[in-house]
Amino acid sequence: MSDAAIKPAEISGVVPGSIAEEVGFSPGDRLVAINGQPLRDLIDYRFFCAEEFLTLEVLDDRNRPHRIEIEKDFDEDLGLEFASALFDGLIQCNNRCPFCFIDQQPPGKRASLYFKDDDYRLSFLYGSYLTLTNLSTHEWERIDRLRLSPLFVSVHATNPAVRSRLLQNDRAGKILEQLAWFQTHRLQIHAQVVLCPGINDGAELERTIRDLGSFHQGDIPAVASVAVVPVGLTKFRPPSADPLLPVSMQDAQQVIQQVEALQAEFRQAYDSTFVWLADEWYLIAQQELPSSASYEDYPQLGNGVGSIRRFIDDFTAEIADCQPPAQAVTYTWVVGNAVAQAFEPIVDRLNQFAGLQINLVPIASDYWGQTMTVTGLITGQDLVKNLQKLPLGDGILIPTVMLKHDEAKFLDDMTLAELEQTLGVPALPVADIADFLAIVGINTQISDDNWG
Repeated sequence: MSDAAIKPAEISGVVPGSIAEEVGFSPGDRLVAINGQPLRDLIDYRFFCAEEFLTLEVLDDRNRPHRIEIEKDFDEDLGLEFASALFDGLIQCNNRCPFCFIDQQPPGKRASLYFKDDDYRLSFLYGSYLTLTNLSTHEWERIDRLRLSPLFVSVHATNPAVRSRLLQNDRAGKILEQLAWFQTHRLQIHAQVVLCPGINDGAELERTIRDLGSFHQGDIPAVASVAVVPVGLTKFRPPSADPLLPVSMQDAQQVIQQVEALQAEFRQAYDSTFVWLADEWYLIAQQELPSSASYEDYPQLGNGVGSIRRFIDDFTAEIADCQPPAQAVTYTWVVGNAVAQAFEPIVDRLNQFAGLQINLVPIASDYWGQTMTVTGLITGQDLVKNLQKLPLGDGILIPTVMLKHDEAKFLDDMTLAELEQTLGVPALPVADIADFLAIVGINTQISDDNWG
């Protein structure tokens, strides 16, 4: 990308007490360059502003140019916050995966739900998955030059024909060459396989895992870990899409048996499990989740691997020595029906506290047309349909994974306020264990934790 195509980075906030506040930055200002270097993204900003002596080119909110010189400690942050991590826009996806969730949504919703990115920068910054099919030579060189590692890569299959079918892209068949590039440059990826029954399961799944395992060698293994995730389908899939089958209980049981056998081999060969199954496999198969120790350091936690086990273990530990709430309260806790069985022991333990009643309501999403639904896909319409005739007590506990990350709005664009008005009780967003215990009146000193 040419420098002329790079837009100034819009500043959305200034950290109190920071260098930026002292200099006089304000929201609405735009950062043009650091030491003469235009900035493509947050990665460039962090890289160039690590120096001790900086010359900043800035446009204020009236579009007036300023040149600011700063001396600071090496690696000291300036305290600027930006409206977007990408100053030059998203790198668009050039695949047509038949299981892409973007293509499985109804029309007419907020525009951000239809952004189809495949951007290595978001992968490095936030752990989102990319396919590597749209990278130019310049981008590969930048990944190496800035040592952008690890990246998170959707592999799905290492058989070139199968991967090209799944991504509907002829460039997809180069994945083994690309993994060899990571190995040569001593950079790492975490891989995922979205398993589609009848396409990349069975012998193809074993081939993929073993191929990926061949790159799990040396002091910096090119493939650090693998997650196997079941395909998710909705009723909004285009009729013209490649036909896909949902994962059945029998499918899940077979995949668990197959992958657990490979895990045993990898533990023997590499002293690491290496490949993990997303929690949904055990929920669909109606089998017990693995122990916390089996997840090692949870390398694929963001992909739903071990998140329920860690949440249950942490929750159980935190409430062990807690006191009951000061007054009697009743709350309705809403989750996707896929996780309900795993959370029932937590509810049973909570309801042993005098004066506390937690009613767990598992929901399958009629909105998406699913019989098994994870919590993050529950919509406002699903909540209204399932809750409007129930006694809801003092409020509804809403896991924040149901909501837009920066706004109290569900995937169907219903707001939290609209839900409260319709149901007539408070709808209380719950981000983590600390939130949960504080809302229901159980106070304890605990560290930050992820909401399972």
